[in-house]
Amino acid sequence: MSEPRWLTETAFANMRLSFEVTRVLREDQTPQQRIDLIENPLFGKVLMLDGATQVTSADEFIYHEMMAHVPILAHGAARDVLIIGGGDGGLAEEVLKHPAITRVVQVEIDAQVVEFAREHFAEFNASAFTDPRLHIEIADGAEFAATTDQRFDVILIDSTDPIGPGAVLFTKAFYTSLRRCLRPGGIVVTQNGIPFVQRDEFMDAMRNLAQVFQITECYVLAMPSYAGGHMALGWGSVDRDPREPDVDVLTQRSSALATRYYTPEVHRAAFALPRYILDARIAAIAIDR
Repeated sequence: MSEPRWLTETAFANMRLSFEVTRVLREDQTPQQRIDLIENPLFGKVLMLDGATQVTSADEFIYHEMMAHVPILAHGAARDVLIIGGGDGGLAEEVLKHPAITRVVQVEIDAQVVEFAREHFAEFNASAFTDPRLHIEIADGAEFAATTDQRFDVILIDSTDPIGPGAVLFTKAFYTSLRRCLRPGGIVVTQNGIPFVQRDEFMDAMRNLAQVFQITECYVLAMPSYAGGHMALGWGSVDRDPREPDVDVLTQRSSALATRYYTPEVHRAAFALPRYILDARIAAIAIDR
C-alpha cells in the first residue's frame, strides 16, 4: 500500500498543519493566487489559497456564523451588507439567512474562486448563489471600498492572511475607506488571524482599526481547521458597542435562525478574551492613544 499524500499549510513560519489527501479536486495557479482543493477524511473538502487554509466543508459554519450573525444581530436593523472576499459563498449564505437583509454586495478579486466554489461547495452555498439579494462583483476589494458611492450597514472582510494580494486589506488606508462606506450606526468586522501564532499581524490590524474607529474590539471563535488557538475577528464602529445587546435582546433577534455554533450566549461570551489576546489588543491600541 502506498503512503498517503498530504497537503501542508505553509502560512506560518514556525509550524505546519497537514491534511491527508484522499482525492485532489483542483490544483491550479490563477493570475491572483495558488489554489489547492482536496478531500480529507475528517474535514471533507479543504480549500487552500497560497498555502493558507481558507475553508473546509466540515467546519465552515463556525467561522461564517460568527462573522455574519454577531454584527448583524448586534446592529438590529441592518439592511445592506458588503462582503469583501468570501468567494466560497459560505459567509453570504449565513448573511442571507436574515430576512431583513435586502441587499448583499460581495466583492471577490478572483472569479475562478467563485466559479469552483459554486461547483464544489454547493452543500453550503447553493442557496446564496441563487438568492436575488446577492450581487457579486469581480473586482479588487480595496479599490471598490475606496471608490464606491454605495453605503452599507454592515461590512464583513472575509480575507486571506495579510500576505500577497490580501495584505492591503489590513491597512489603515483600507479601514478608512470602509468607514467612508458605512452608514451611521454601521459595523465593520474583519478577519484578524490567530493571535497566538500571528501576534504581530493581529496587533497591526487592531492598531490600524483603532486609528480609524472610535470603538475597536475583537471577539474570538474556535475553529478546528485553523491551528494555533483562537481565531480573532476585529470589530470597528463609530458608535456601536458590541456588548450593548443583552442575551434577551439577542435571543429575540435570533429566534428564527438555524445555527450550529452561534447562540446568544456564545455571542456575548466571544468578547470575553483570553488574557494573552486581551493584552495584545490593549497594547496595540495603546500605542496610538
